[in-house]
Amino acid sequence: MEPILVTGAAGGRQGSTGRHVVRMLLERGQTVRAFVRTDDARAAELRALGAEVVVGDLREISDVMPAVRGVRRAFFTYPVTGGMLDATAVFVAAARQEGLERVVDVSQLAADPEAGTPHMRRHWVSEQVFDRAGVGAVHLRAAVFFENLAVLAEAGGGRELALPLGSHETVLPLVAGADVARVATGLLTGPGGEVDPICRLTGEIMTIGEAARALGGGLVYVEQDPSEWRLRAMAVYGDAVVVEHLSHLWELFRIIGGHHDLYEVTEAIERLGGRPPQTLREFARPR
Repeated sequence: MEPILVTGAAGGRQGSTGRHVVRMLLERGQTVRAFVRTDDARAAELRALGAEVVVGDLREISDVMPAVRGVRRAFFTYPVTGGMLDATAVFVAAARQEGLERVVDVSQLAADPEAGTPHMRRHWVSEQVFDRAGVGAVHLRAAVFFENLAVLAEAGGGRELALPLGSHETVLPLVAGADVARVATGLLTGPGGEVDPICRLTGEIMTIGEAARALGGGLVYVEQDPSEWRLRAMAVYGDAVVVEHLSHLWELFRIIGGHHDLYEVTEAIERLGGRPPQTLREFARPR
């Protein structure tokens, strides 16, 4: 059986879609080649699950070419940090060279050349590169991951969710990282042929006040000054690209305030992922 290549397989704080995809594919009896940046305890856990682990840098063609060899389908994700377009170019060159038939990549809900955050605009550029390579790209345009809110709730000591979103009634489109991974798994194991190259994924739409209550534990939303939030966010994330992206993102939601045309729960999660979308309250329940 040809392996399915999964990048971002070690997982992280921003949704861990790659790690979820590895587990879901293995549960379906698929052979999985897991691409990780560092051979650490997380890589050892992937080996224990039954994945073939390869270590490398997605921005380095000499690392990516061997990983892609013998593969027909792949999952591509890159964290919110610098280097995404470099990684896209390298991965696309390798995928085209090896003749991949389907690449499922994680993008953002409002990816567009005129999107309101630099990282959304970079995601749109990344999509164009994949599309022109002829590798059967499917772009998962995902809403804000539940995990983003969970990280900030933890940073607030589990007592407050401090964000520069204005009113408690500011609306957010949200999705579970596991649901994004479930859809990716369905596409990677589904039949060949043409599929819609754009797949929007939103699992729940709620106000920031409702989201804080759904996370539980008495958590409350607290409006924070944008400049103060940026300083705090650097301490939480330690990455200027993350802080840049999220600062612009929260500003967009604050300006929009209520409903937007992109804010709708999408049927693709159940159709391709096999179950209704997870709610934030379900996500927050103790496991």
